[in-house]
Amino acid sequence: MQGVCLEFGNPIEDAISAIRFAPQSNNLLVSSWESLRLYDVDSCVLRLEAHSEAALLDCCFQNDAVAFSADSDGFIRRYDLHSGTIDTIGKHDDIATCLRYSDETSQVFSTGLDNKIMSLDMRMGTTPTFWRNLDAEVESMSISGFDLMVATGASINIYDLRNLDRSIQSSVSQMDVQIKCVSSIPYSRGYVVGSIDGRVAVEFSNSSNPNNTRYTFRCHPKSKDGRYHLVSVNDIVINPLIRGAFVTGDNEGYVIAWDAQSKRRLFELPRYSNKVASLSYNHEGQLLAVASSYTYKEAAEKEEPPQIFVHKIDDVLQRSVSVGSSSRK
Repeated sequence: MQGVCLEFGNPIEDAISAIRFAPQSNNLLVSSWESLRLYDVDSCVLRLEAHSEAALLDCCFQNDAVAFSADSDGFIRRYDLHSGTIDTIGKHDDIATCLRYSDETSQVFSTGLDNKIMSLDMRMGTTPTFWRNLDAEVESMSISGFDLMVATGASINIYDLRNLDRSIQSSVSQMDVQIKCVSSIPYSRGYVVGSIDGRVAVEFSNSSNPNNTRYTFRCHPKSKDGRYHLVSVNDIVINPLIRGAFVTGDNEGYVIAWDAQSKRRLFELPRYSNKVASLSYNHEGQLLAVASSYTYKEAAEKEEPPQIFVHKIDDVLQRSVSVGSSSRK
C-alpha cells in the first residue's frame, strides 16, 4: 500500500489544516496557513492555488466546482474553482475554525472561537439563516444526512438540519477528556470520536442489530515498555463504501485502519515524520489522502516541510473487511 507524495506545483510552505476529496472526482482540496490549493490527483496537476493573508483553518466542497474556507480573520469565503473567483459570504466575531456543507439542505455550517454556529443557505444569498451561541468552543463537526454532529468538550450534540432550534440529542462521550474529532457514520445514526489522550469511542446502530453498539479503545500503538502514551487523535475518516471501516491519524504520525464491526485493526501505514493533521477518502473509498504537517498547536513542534500522500486501498483490504477478518501492512 505504497503512498505517492503530491510533489507537483510549488511546495507547501506552511502548516496544512485540512484536506478534502471532491464529491464526485479525485480532485483534492487543501487548506493551509498560506493558501487554498486544488490538486487533480489523477492527472498529477495543481489546478488552483489561491494565496491568502489570513490562515485557512478548514475547507470543504459544495460540489466539484465550488469550495469554501474558514479563515483566521473570521471570514467564510467561497471559491469558484474554475474561474478562481473568491467571495466573502459570512463572518464570525472571532477566528473561524470548522466548516461543513450539507447536500440535503444546501447550507454551509461554520463555527468559530466566538463559540457560535452559523449557517448560510446557498440558495438564499449570503445572509446567515441560523446562529446559535454555545457554552464552549467547537472542536469538530460532521454531517450525515440531516444530522449535524458538534463536538464540544467531552460531549456530542446532534442537531436535525430541518429544525435547528434545539439539539435532538446531547450525549457525553464515553471518555472524560476533550474530544478532538468526530466523524459521522453514513449508514447509521452513529459516530466515531477521537480524544486528546489517544482513545477512540464508537457508537453506531444498524438494521440487523437494533441496539446501539458502544465501545472505546486506544488506537495509538504501545511503546516498547508496553505502556500507552497520551497522544491526540487528530482526525478520523469513514470509508464511504466499505461498511464499518475507518481510519485514525494521530499526533505522532500514525495512520491506522480499523473495522468497527469486528473491533480489529486492518492495517497500519509506515509512520510519518510529522503529525497527521488531516485525512480524506475519495468518493469511491479507494484512495486515502494523508496530510503530514505540524499544526501550531504545541509550543515545540518539528517544523519539517508539510507533505500530502495518497495511498491506494487495495482489493485485499476491501475483501478482508467484507468477511470480517483483519489485515495489517
